[in-house]
Amino acid sequence: MYLYIILMIIGSNIERDGVVQRPQDLEQEVTQIIESVDGIFAVAFRDLSNTENSFFINEKESFHAASTMKTPVMIEVFRQAEEGNFSLSDSIVVKNKFKSIVDGSTYQMNIDRDGGDRLYEFLGKQVPIINLVDDMITVSGNLATNILIDLVDAKNVNATMRKLDAMDIQVLRGVEDMKAFEQGLNNTTTAYDLLLIYENIARRNIVSAEACAEMISILSRQEYRNKIPAKLPDDVQVAHKTGSITGVQHDAGIVFLPDGRVYVLVVLSRNLSSAQDGINAIADISRAVYDWMMK
Repeated sequence: MYLYIILMIIGSNIERDGVVQRPQDLEQEVTQIIESVDGIFAVAFRDLSNTENSFFINEKESFHAASTMKTPVMIEVFRQAEEGNFSLSDSIVVKNKFKSIVDGSTYQMNIDRDGGDRLYEFLGKQVPIINLVDDMITVSGNLATNILIDLVDAKNVNATMRKLDAMDIQVLRGVEDMKAFEQGLNNTTTAYDLLLIYENIARRNIVSAEACAEMISILSRQEYRNKIPAKLPDDVQVAHKTGSITGVQHDAGIVFLPDGRVYVLVVLSRNLSSAQDGINAIADISRAVYDWMMK
């Protein structure tokens, strides 16, 4: 097993019903889950009702972003709509031709490798921008993602992330730009940057309160629910975005407890020998955090 943990605990003890709660106790439980899996993990957790209740494991370690980069793209779409560049209700043509960032040569998406396969029925037709955003997040549509990246420009996505103090996340290209992939030009992220992004959405600090509410609604309709939400009660709302490629399983988002408390959880992984083990570990970490919060 390859596990390199850089751990920082920020926190003070809290007491509920006479029982002392310590972030260190939660960290130890999460570490045990991680150590049972063959792979490298990063975890970032912050209780937004009491930010002293936080812990970080490998939070600044760089990971292939996989589909977690779709949340920054969504944010940039909402930002540019707020700036008046377009309206979310405007329609644009669904295309399947994109340019590689390596040499400008064209490539196409493969419907068989795209969770958002229903969008291919609309090739050559006009679709509202907000529908593309919904497809990009809820079913992780790659075709929708590439169309939106062409619309807003990856450089602008990164510039907006820097304004949120997310200094390491990089959105360089669209999905399936194989020439870029072969040269190691990949979208990357850290658990810490994703935590900052979701915290800002939860606190309604991005674009506008109304935009954040709509983004939370879209993230809450995520159809891939086998990680952070998998072992949580039905009355717990999770606004999140998953990501996966070979050897990689991610999930990141906001958890809304029934009592009004809110926390952000990010779990990234790579070099997994078993995808299912990675998925199970994320679900187990999520349940451990929930149980700790509810004690």
